[in-house]
Amino acid sequence: MGARRVSGDLRRRGQAGRGPAPPGLRRLRRRAAQPRHGAGQAEYLQRWRQLADAQFTLEYSALFDGLLPALDRLKLPIPLGGTSNHFRVAALKWLMAWDPFNVTEDADLGTRLARAGYRCQVIASTTYEEAPRRFGSWICQRTRWLKGFVQTWLVHMREPSALWRELGPRGFLAFQVMVGGTVLSALVHPWFYALVGYELFGGGGFLARPVSLVGLPFWTIAWFDLITGYAAAMALALLAARRRGLGRLSWQILLMPAYWLLISAAAYRALWQFVTAPFKWEKTEHGGPAMRHSGKNGAGRGNRTPDT
Repeated sequence: MGARRVSGDLRRRGQAGRGPAPPGLRRLRRRAAQPRHGAGQAEYLQRWRQLADAQFTLEYSALFDGLLPALDRLKLPIPLGGTSNHFRVAALKWLMAWDPFNVTEDADLGTRLARAGYRCQVIASTTYEEAPRRFGSWICQRTRWLKGFVQTWLVHMREPSALWRELGPRGFLAFQVMVGGTVLSALVHPWFYALVGYELFGGGGFLARPVSLVGLPFWTIAWFDLITGYAAAMALALLAARRRGLGRLSWQILLMPAYWLLISAAAYRALWQFVTAPFKWEKTEHGGPAMRHSGKNGAGRGNRTPDT
């Protein structure tokens, strides 16, 4: 409802514990002069403390320094997040702003912008982000994100043919990978460990008879996916962290699989909550103002953010 009262050409949307660096706002204003520009999203930079902070830093660096700029270069839809989003007011009003029932409403809006012909881009800016201070806050936050991705995927897949037509084949595939694939991979991930554990300690048959008709191709594909998937994700996080001047976090790469298992726990919680309380919004607790990095830690190096 508040979007109806917005005036001016541009609107910034941010969340508690997050604040964009001023240079990014100036770049955004220049970028907004381009036609069909609808939104901009400043990247995260997170001071690392303890496991959660370090993993947040690696995760967000990989996302905002690597993955989202790649989507930008390929001109693919970008599921926006609740960072520092900058929208053209006319685009917001045309799309009737955010879906009030979607708990990751920015991701849904990013997809609707793409379907309407707008383009999201990434600008060189930094948003300082504060990670949840407690595991309980973290699991609630991640549950909400993943539940919202479930909502977003189901809403836009109500008419797959229309989504295909409006996004095009490349955009349609990117939506499946970025939105649906994020949830699916988190749900499937722990089952591989369970299956390996059963094979090793429960007397399973695939490893004992790897040349069987089913066992050999199954494990060949499974191990290939595991190794290449882990290697790609870890390499991206490592390169992004070093680009930020955060090479001291390199050893934390080894803990990423354990962090992914926590995300899987949140994914199952999200799935259950989607059935029992689909519109429940678990607010994230923030313990203080957004963290600031000194220049030697790479805070001045921004990453591009999504525009539409």
